[in-house]
Amino acid sequence: MATETLSIGKALNTGLRRALEQDSKVVIMGEDVGKLGGVFRITDGLQKDFGDQRVIDTPLAESGIIGTAVGLAIRGYRPVCEIQFDGFVYPAYDQIVSQVAKMHYRSRGKLNIPMVIRIPFGGGIGAVEHHSESPEAYFAHTAGLKVVSCATPQDAYVMIQQAIASDDPVVFLEPKRRYWEKGPVELDAPLSEAYPLHAARVVRPGTDATVLAYGPMVRTCLDAATAAAEDGRELEVIDLRTLSPLDLTPVYDSVRRTGRCVVVHEAPGNLGLGSEIAARVTEECFYSLESPVLRVTGYDIPYPASRVEEEFLPDLDRVLDGVDRTFGW
Repeated sequence: MATETLSIGKALNTGLRRALEQDSKVVIMGEDVGKLGGVFRITDGLQKDFGDQRVIDTPLAESGIIGTAVGLAIRGYRPVCEIQFDGFVYPAYDQIVSQVAKMHYRSRGKLNIPMVIRIPFGGGIGAVEHHSESPEAYFAHTAGLKVVSCATPQDAYVMIQQAIASDDPVVFLEPKRRYWEKGPVELDAPLSEAYPLHAARVVRPGTDATVLAYGPMVRTCLDAATAAAEDGRELEVIDLRTLSPLDLTPVYDSVRRTGRCVVVHEAPGNLGLGSEIAARVTEECFYSLESPVLRVTGYDIPYPASRVEEEFLPDLDRVLDGVDRTFGW
């Protein structure tokens, strides 16, 4: 089986290329995705190889991108929309919530909207205002949308293809500050045998506490687990991967063994994914818990200026502090 070492960005590019090759109804559209190859070069070379009728440079109008994609999806195409930066998605929010999420339900199942909305999300790249946000809770709260986030090159390669093949609209969150991190990717593995799109995964086994993360925070939590092991504490790290629907069965199994749980994400804590997960874990695992479920998150402020963003983002020390607090009860 062919295995290559790819960055997350290159794995996404390769997955998009594979989807374009296998289905002539797949089209990619967005600002600068064609000739430029996207600001992060995720679509680099695709317009050259597949033409400007399938890799389409759009006007700078996010609601227009999504609205056009809805029409294409209704007519049997599988559009993949790139939102250039997370903070640019809000002009399209009405389209996503009022049309994309509701069309299948509103038509009593007669219409599918098989489209993917790719959003580079999160901080850590020193960007200016509106370029480093975490809008996942808006979409995970919206019935009718599927929301996923990759954290490794292998998942990036497989999950983007699975999302495109899905008949449901998928918001696909890409950890922009991890685009250049590399790892092994199995290129020839059949998609039918791949790990399911809407399933969480244990990425590091442990016995002392369960740490949950997704997207850019998975690497941070793995680093924290490595540091904790030096002090004799084994953390089990779970990559949630799917935010809607949440797959918490592996989480419940883990917490029943460890008795402790810490949820980590970049987004602000107030009404974030961590709140919902903490509530569900408490309901399902109450008699197994040795301490309350704790959250390590961004602060409840607008995303700060780039010079101080490292003070905002959860880091290894804050994750370890959260774990330490679970042992203080």
